[in-house]
Amino acid sequence: MTGARRARPQAGTGTVSCSFPRTTGVVRPPGKIPASMVTSYRFTARHRGLAAVGVAAALALTPAACGSSGNSSSMPGMAHGGTSSAVSTSPSTDDMPGMDRMASGNGLSDTQGGYRLTSKDTTAPPGKQNAYRFTVTGPDGKPVTGFALDQTKRMHLYAIRSDLTGFQHVHPTMAADGTWTAALSSLTPGSWRLFASFTPDAGPGKGKDFVLSRTVAVPGNAPKTPLPAPSTSTQADGYTVTVKGEPMAGMAHTLTVRIAKDGKPVTDLQPYLDTYAHLTAFHEGDAAFAHLHPTTKVSGDHGGPGLTFHAELPTSGNWRLFLQFQTGGTLHAAALTLRVG
Repeated sequence: MTGARRARPQAGTGTVSCSFPRTTGVVRPPGKIPASMVTSYRFTARHRGLAAVGVAAALALTPAACGSSGNSSSMPGMAHGGTSSAVSTSPSTDDMPGMDRMASGNGLSDTQGGYRLTSKDTTAPPGKQNAYRFTVTGPDGKPVTGFALDQTKRMHLYAIRSDLTGFQHVHPTMAADGTWTAALSSLTPGSWRLFASFTPDAGPGKGKDFVLSRTVAVPGNAPKTPLPAPSTSTQADGYTVTVKGEPMAGMAHTLTVRIAKDGKPVTDLQPYLDTYAHLTAFHEGDAAFAHLHPTTKVSGDHGGPGLTFHAELPTSGNWRLFLQFQTGGTLHAAALTLRVG
């Protein structure tokens, strides 16, 4: 196609949505391309350095009409929330749990959009259960006490050590004054980052997902555990978990997860946090956070063996994935390393 205008990528945070005709040689005005000839992609540039060059090169090759718009586990150190996440093959975001709103940023700041995560706890004793207390304050500086449900919970807290070991996902309880208390299992010595994921139910941030974090130091000898090499499968509690997909940084992709046991497909997954599996990812080096949203609807206690997730990882490199799923009333957790191009 000649004469087609090429969209220029915007630096910073934003989304570029493009429709690409599958055939060439016919010039059609924007918005008039038949649905049968269109494939849609979403490109997300979260940082200035996130390859404005690479995105521009990709767009330059596609004459398209684009628009932009602003508690059991075989794995040591892995714990789960004590209270009791799900995946459909439909590509429509209307069918994706949690896809009506997605948290922005990488969670590495304690402040976003006027909201702040505060805590007096900067250290924690090693080798025993810890009660981590924190508060979320709003743009007015006052503690926030109104939170919307997100996957059946008003607050999700994740803990990860700097070498991406010791993953924990718990659900704190809130006092009347807005103070949250999270029961964390034994923490090994080292630097830990704690992520609070929430959605205000009122105020300027109403309906928007936030992920804020702070660090906690656990004293003692803290040898670093090397990150396992990238792999497409892993074992947990007798289950084999296989992940397929080749995500690229800053682009939306689908990851497919299959679960088997004793060589047979698993079809008895139970709902956990309103889905059949909960998938969290952390980036090697800085522990940047990402929640991969499930796209399979829940239908009774017979989920599996195949589950799909909407993956939008902002940075290339190795990501450590933690998959939580439930069978027979027992919560399992599996982890593997995923390489993002």
